[in-house]
Amino acid sequence: MGKYKTTGIAARFGARYGSTLRKRWRRVMEEYKKPKVCPKCHTVGKVYRIKIGIWACRKCGAVFTGGAYTTVTPAGKMAAMKASMAG
Repeated sequence: MGKYKTTGIAARFGARYGSTLRKRWRRVMEEYKKPKVCPKCHTVGKVYRIKIGIWACRKCGAVFTGGAYTTVTPAGKMAAMKASMAG
């Protein structure tokens, strides 16, 4: 038995694909699977992904863009911050 144990969502891969790739995949998938907040109605857990980068809210029906695995990207946060400072 090895010294270290693979845990979390990446445990399905066992010892395959290398530890770095498993850790990277785990971080992305944990972000993707956690409940999202709708930017329009601020409801938690009702947001789902239609396609890569396109998200929708089941409660208010809002359709909006974001990242592939998350509703808000770091670049989107910066753009919103600059827009709010401009006017």
